[in-house]
Amino acid sequence: MNVVSLVGRPNTGKSALFNRLVRKRVAIVFDQPGVTRDRVTREVELGGRRLMLVDTGGIAFDRRVTGDPLDEETRSQAALAVEDSAVCVVVVDARAGVTPLDAEVISRVRASGVPCLIAANKCDTSSDDVRTAEFADFGLPVFAVSAEHGRGVEELVRQVVSRLPPAEADESAARPLRVAVVGRPNVGKSSYVNRLLNAPRVIVSEIAGTTRDAVEVPFTIGSGPEARHYMLVDTAGMKPHTKMSKTSVDNFSLFRSEQAIEEADVVLLLIDAQMGPTMQDKRIAGKILAANRACVVLCQKWDLAQADGITETKALPALRQMMPFLNFAPVVFCSNTSGYNIRRTVDAIDRAAASASERLPTGMLNRVIETATKKTLAPMIRGKRLKVYYGLQVSMNPQTIRLFVNDPKLVTPAYLSFIEKNIRARFGLEGAPLRIFLKARPRKGLPSEGGKEGK
Repeated sequence: MNVVSLVGRPNTGKSALFNRLVRKRVAIVFDQPGVTRDRVTREVELGGRRLMLVDTGGIAFDRRVTGDPLDEETRSQAALAVEDSAVCVVVVDARAGVTPLDAEVISRVRASGVPCLIAANKCDTSSDDVRTAEFADFGLPVFAVSAEHGRGVEELVRQVVSRLPPAEADESAARPLRVAVVGRPNVGKSSYVNRLLNAPRVIVSEIAGTTRDAVEVPFTIGSGPEARHYMLVDTAGMKPHTKMSKTSVDNFSLFRSEQAIEEADVVLLLIDAQMGPTMQDKRIAGKILAANRACVVLCQKWDLAQADGITETKALPALRQMMPFLNFAPVVFCSNTSGYNIRRTVDAIDRAAASASERLPTGMLNRVIETATKKTLAPMIRGKRLKVYYGLQVSMNPQTIRLFVNDPKLVTPAYLSFIEKNIRARFGLEGAPLRIFLKARPRKGLPSEGGKEGK
């Protein structure tokens, strides 16, 4: 897919223009240099063409401009984005005029040989358009735009699309599987993404809070009709509310991480194998459960845990005991440094996604329920015993079953858990959440096996 990148010095409005083009608040916008660090991508349709739009961090050649210790890494990510681009848009601040840093950025982008043009941002009214004249001296097409108000954006899109190479047959590929990578700060989320791709796609640093946006990274295994397509979403480390600073950037980062969980098909929860599950890990797991997302637990830094004498046979039961609410999620012990079990994580993702979308035949489901209820006596409250009539799968992803009983008030949490365990034992559903809703129904008039559910 053709890539269009937005580049420029810090605080010219690249992220605001990116959000305007994708018609959604994806990139964090804040009046502070150095907020965007990684390449933030989003597949969009502009001017009738499907393309990958990329927002980059502000390019600064002097750390004093942003005061960010990761300026060099941000600049490297922007350079890689330019290399991958079919068209590059240099975003400048028309109100500030040409700065030496603008000239340096434009010079380096032109040297790459990628077709490029200039978007003179912050031209909110027609009287601001005169400010764009000095940028014409660079010999590139200049377009007056306002990311805040949308002024001039349509013409900019037309010019970008006109410079794209001809469309290819596979430009409209199948929807990829969205995989959100979440966890506490510095647990190895970005390192995992880079190790899986075998490329420095996202910035890795020991500085907590390095990742701020939810960074989408396309990933494909195989080729042709058998290819498997994924969209990895690297998220910011989710801090406890008590340890979060009061800055808007932290709040936006947390919101993006929570949003990534809700939009994912599968969520990878990364845990430090040496430290084990912390209270914050459990809070994040709670967000995954609340969103009813398929889940895989990755115990990271396993090479360090092994050096401490920890084994999988000891670690797995301990993990299950500490996080019993995630017993349905497969656990993979892996290491970004050595590459141990990294390939197995993809297999676990595929199994979780398949489980979340599996159809449960009505007849088979009810045989499981019938066998379970005969095996263990149903609870009785005030002389009235629970009767389970039948169940129906009403939706997938998340897996949802409606269980028809004589009186929902008679169902205890323990008995409901017992039925869930029997369903999982028969169908697997590894990594997939299972919701069971209760509905009262009189005994007579029950539908035959496979019949339609009455309202």
